[in-house]
Amino acid sequence: MPRRQIVGRRELRPDAKYGNITLSRFISRLMVHGKKSTATRVVYEAMSFLSGKTDKTELEVFLKAIDNVKPVAEVKSRRVGGSTYQVPVEVRESRREALSMRWLIAAARNRSGRSMGQKLGAELLDAFNSTGSAFKKKEDTHRMAEANKAFAHYRW
Repeated sequence: MPRRQIVGRRELRPDAKYGNITLSRFISRLMVHGKKSTATRVVYEAMSFLSGKTDKTELEVFLKAIDNVKPVAEVKSRRVGGSTYQVPVEVRESRREALSMRWLIAAARNRSGRSMGQKLGAELLDAFNSTGSAFKKKEDTHRMAEANKAFAHYRW
């Protein structure tokens, strides 16, 4: 962290095939050990998996899947006196997108069988239909925040 000036966010270029910045961000998040071409191939394979499954375009399905998994609230630990409370807080937009992408990728990696592209495509399709592991993770997060609503006054 620099002492003098605030470092701005880096401009990210849209991906080559669809021209979408969100998809480019997703590819970067999927990348392991700097292998961007492999991550790009996996994402495009997942997009081709989505192509015939719904009446919408692959990009619309992808964006809707990301949107369906975005959490609105989460819990953060807050220590007050001798005890720790799970305090519900609202999630800012950039973190929402990051969490949804992270959950989708983790859920796809935990699926069994097939190639990563097909697993990712299946998970995106499930998220588009509001089912699947990533969507369940969002629901669990919301349920946890709802259950701990009584501690909302400890927010900082």
